[in-house]
Amino acid sequence: MAATKSTAKKSTTVKKAPVLKEAEKKPPVEVVPGAEPASASAPEPEVQVQPKKKILFVASEAAPFIATGGLAEVIGSLSKAIAKDDAYDVRVIIPLYQDIKKEYRKDFRFIGNIFVPLSWRNQYCGIFEYEKDNVKFYFVDNEYYFKRPGCYGYYDDGERFAFFCRSVMEILSFLNFYPDILHCHDWQAALAALYLKTIYCFRPEYQFIRSVFTIHNIEYQGKYSLDILEDLFGISNRYRYLVEYDRCINLMKGAIECSERFSTVSPTYAGEIKDPYYAHGLDPIIRRNEFKLCGILNGIDTDYYDPKKDKSLFANYDAEDIAGKAVCKEELQRMLNLPVKPDTPVIAMITRLVAHKGLDLVREVIEQVLRQDVQFILLGTGDSAYENYFSDLARRYQGKVVSIISFNSDLSRKIYSGADLFLMPSKSEPCGLSQMIASRYGTVAIVRETGGLRDSIQPYGAGGNGFTFHDYNAYDMLYVINEALGVYRDKEAWKALQKKAMLTDFSWATSAKYYVGLYLGMLK
Repeated sequence: MAATKSTAKKSTTVKKAPVLKEAEKKPPVEVVPGAEPASASAPEPEVQVQPKKKILFVASEAAPFIATGGLAEVIGSLSKAIAKDDAYDVRVIIPLYQDIKKEYRKDFRFIGNIFVPLSWRNQYCGIFEYEKDNVKFYFVDNEYYFKRPGCYGYYDDGERFAFFCRSVMEILSFLNFYPDILHCHDWQAALAALYLKTIYCFRPEYQFIRSVFTIHNIEYQGKYSLDILEDLFGISNRYRYLVEYDRCINLMKGAIECSERFSTVSPTYAGEIKDPYYAHGLDPIIRRNEFKLCGILNGIDTDYYDPKKDKSLFANYDAEDIAGKAVCKEELQRMLNLPVKPDTPVIAMITRLVAHKGLDLVREVIEQVLRQDVQFILLGTGDSAYENYFSDLARRYQGKVVSIISFNSDLSRKIYSGADLFLMPSKSEPCGLSQMIASRYGTVAIVRETGGLRDSIQPYGAGGNGFTFHDYNAYDMLYVINEALGVYRDKEAWKALQKKAMLTDFSWATSAKYYVGLYLGMLK
């Protein structure tokens, strides 16, 4: 170690060194031959400030701006949780949809526009910015693609999200922001990972970007005809091997192949998608890339879902004083024209009415459940066959069943807080947030052991926080419903179970640490 040259004169007098107490002793100084000792006034070495790690989330939706499901909740909450640490510069980019909430949109700041090449097209791209919870959000504006009701379900969704992903890559240079980690979510963002490793891999400033792709639901893979690879997506045929699968373009497959790592939203689901039963045909690709796969359980925003502060509730409460939940139940029964019976258990479902949510199991045994002293509330929309069935069930069991065929966020909070049991018997469930929200509000979950349901709810008989069944069987479900109703009648046991459910840590704090560990591992 080189010493700093001193300007002091050398002394010829030898003095006896004073004896230092143990606490005053300093670490030995390395002496370099020919160098003079450092001056007492030598400057302190400069502290090296580590640059922030830059993370960019690419997704088709994000809470609180626009949400159609759990994906938006994840993007809004995970980015916020990571951004709490000043060591990370966290940003999110989504399309500027027509339906983005006006309360936020009015405060968006226009920062410029570019033109985005997409095959033979050269499209306008406006860029808006908004900052919230230490996270910068960017919104990609193109009215031809995004000035429409809703987010999905259009004939040209492939082109719309190809434009979005190509815009993401072009915007990086406009912002002079090149992330360390590009985190792409679901098939709508898959092309960002493909473009990074094909069109943009030759640009020096893009070469150190690492990408991770998260599968929120493997059922939706982004499949298109191979004929449009160049014309629609602007990807050369020499890269066809990356996306070709089962005689068509598969964008999810391409993102898995191109990303350094890929993940799912629960550890159990990460194992399940290697099985043909769950993988919707993609299991060979998952198994081939298994060395890149990990599963991290989602969390929920516990500040947003807080029964102590939630303004949608009829009364507030927490795990230490749950008295307000009885008020919520009474007012919910009154609002929905159900008999106000405090001792009658209320079973609720808040769900999309689609097959993989286990609704065929419910249809098979619900009338046996209704022979008992119970009330049943359902909130959701989906397939017309299920909408019609549950509407008819409510007509036939007036005073016991209420079916609300709609989506209503405020009403969902009132149901979460006013119900006693929450039924979620999914055939497959990558993660699921409803069981966590219900537990947070003291409504005990009954779930099938699959995906994130298995990772978040443990069986009561083993000291857990809810009720579970393993096989996809209506009578196994009926058995645990009856078990739950039996525990409900034991008021002391039920109160203890409610408290355990409410105190289960479903926050993003733990999950965010796992994601940060994943990112740092990719950067080594």
